[in-house]
Amino acid sequence: MDEQMSCFDKEIDRTNSHSDKWTKYPQEVIPLWVADMDFESPECIKNALNERVDEGVFGYTHASKSLENNIVEHAQRRYNWAISRTHIVHLPGLVCALHLAVRNFSNEGDAIVVPGPVYYHLNKAPLLANRTLSRVDMEIKEGRWVPDMQALETACAQPNSKMILLCNPHNPGGTVYTKAELEAIHQLAKRHDLLVVSDEIHCDLILDDVPHVPFASINEDAANRTITLMAPSKTFNVAGLGYAFAVISNPPLRNAFNEAKTGLVPYPNLLGLTAANAAYEAGQEWHASLLTYLKENRDIIARWLPSTPLKMVHLEATYLAWIDVSALQLDSVHQFFLEAGIGISDGKDFGNPNYIRLNFGCPKSRLEDAIKRINDALKKHNYL
Repeated sequence: MDEQMSCFDKEIDRTNSHSDKWTKYPQEVIPLWVADMDFESPECIKNALNERVDEGVFGYTHASKSLENNIVEHAQRRYNWAISRTHIVHLPGLVCALHLAVRNFSNEGDAIVVPGPVYYHLNKAPLLANRTLSRVDMEIKEGRWVPDMQALETACAQPNSKMILLCNPHNPGGTVYTKAELEAIHQLAKRHDLLVVSDEIHCDLILDDVPHVPFASINEDAANRTITLMAPSKTFNVAGLGYAFAVISNPPLRNAFNEAKTGLVPYPNLLGLTAANAAYEAGQEWHASLLTYLKENRDIIARWLPSTPLKMVHLEATYLAWIDVSALQLDSVHQFFLEAGIGISDGKDFGNPNYIRLNFGCPKSRLEDAIKRINDALKKHNYL
């Protein structure tokens, strides 16, 4: 375990790797914005990719039975969710599936219900398709970000509502929905006959001792009206390899989804398929070490914030801290942190300009440097 942990402390120079994360800002800025960790992927993935590259032929390919069996076993082992290989739809990414589902299973003028603040593509998908974005504000209740259920019921009851876009675990709030919370949302979806598209890409990044419950797993009706979206990309830091998958157990829904993506959504990259298979087959030990390290980083932030005007609700999942900066009363939140030498995600992109999202999926030394820079900026402007 110590050897595993030391790999997360390693500082890797990514400035010459065409990294989106590391080329957005000047070199002196610590980039803690996009959901991309600064850790090496596990050895099992690197070895599998090296072996595949050594074959030297990169023609058309398809997902192996091994990958599909590993996904099925992973779902059973981690979520107690019984799915079939036939339920899996392979994708080059999760975002395209969000947009595809909105465009194929609703019409212009229909309303798409989205609890937020939330990852911005859940808001963009309805708007870019000329649908009505029916945003439901989330609220802090008993120390967790959850939807305002009365507002959610009102939104779902509108006659033009056709779909709920759900993010579980929630990005950026870090909430892991309980089964009871999901059952309450399901009752609304069933009552008003709404499709549910559940973005569960952070499902393997649970930091507390709570289970991830896939929305589709709660009962048969939920399974029949849900498109579940998952990927190894956030967990194993392989987003650049382009692989995700949908789980759709309802055959007519799955067939319609597959038909809609034909000719528009390409098949996943063969190296993405290779990495995913290795991750689900042999990445468990590395994954466990990652979660331990991320918990420690989360707790570093949680211990630091009370000494500042900044606040954060306890984060149950993800490596993305959702921090309330409203006490600073800034004209430009993004500019304040940039001048401090930190590149953050501005909360306005998720739907709340009083917040920032800070990525702590990095070596502790880098996180501690970022905290020092923020403290220095707070002192400079007389906030401390």
